[in-house]
Amino acid sequence: MQFWSGTPFMKTSEILPLARMLDEAGYDGMVTADHLIYPRDLSSPYPDHPSGKPPWEPETAWPDCWVQIGAMAAVTSRLRFSNAVYVAPARPLLEVAKQVATAAVLSQGRVSLAVGVGWMREEYEVLGQDFTTRGKRLNEMIPALRALWGGGWVSWSGEYYQVPEMMIEPHPETSVPIHCGGESEAALRRAARLCDGWVGYAYGWAEAVSYANKITKLRHEYGRASEPFDIMLALMEPPSPDLYKRAQDAGITAVMCAPWMGADLPGEGVERYREPIERFAEEIIGKVR
Repeated sequence: MQFWSGTPFMKTSEILPLARMLDEAGYDGMVTADHLIYPRDLSSPYPDHPSGKPPWEPETAWPDCWVQIGAMAAVTSRLRFSNAVYVAPARPLLEVAKQVATAAVLSQGRVSLAVGVGWMREEYEVLGQDFTTRGKRLNEMIPALRALWGGGWVSWSGEYYQVPEMMIEPHPETSVPIHCGGESEAALRRAARLCDGWVGYAYGWAEAVSYANKITKLRHEYGRASEPFDIMLALMEPPSPDLYKRAQDAGITAVMCAPWMGADLPGEGVERYREPIERFAEEIIGKVR
């Protein structure tokens, strides 16, 4: 079982020292979250809230995923980095290929890419990308990225992307895992058919196991059941070694956790996170491994 932490809603200036703490305490990785803007006139409905409105304030900071990952990699030695999730089809294919490859090389292979189609039409429009074809373009972008990361003269010819033969350097020295986020049927099938893993949200026990079982069934359907595959999600259950051992038995390979969540953190600044991070590592992580 892997233990990952996240950075959303934290002060941007606290992210790097937090990464060092997690690295030193033996956590496996950190995920970044992705939003480019918050438009003055937001008409896109937010899918995970009954009101249709995002639960965060417009001034909430969303640091660029790949700048953040590069900076975290520079101050850590073993921590891995990914996304939950990166809205890749809102960006040009070559931009995504270049950013991820650079981060993979600079981190010495400690990067994976977790993609999703997103929900905010306004972000696509401001970046000049088609919102209506985002799912189909992501389906093509995944194999295209693998081809463009191959090194040497590379190219891609598809329905949505045309890349003439060129070199894109640096290229990853080892394969970059690609995971998919999202709960829709299309997203789950995309993960099972095209990806190396699936990233979910936060669930109670029964719902988490249900998603793990559905992904496993789809992988059998696509003839990929024997291939390595990651399932990462957060569990909305009281943490215990037994909980995470049962999750592992259910096919969940990684959990997102925030040991400081709900705690009365004494002091100020990022040091207030140290005690819950170290306690969780000792009482939970150390007893699961």
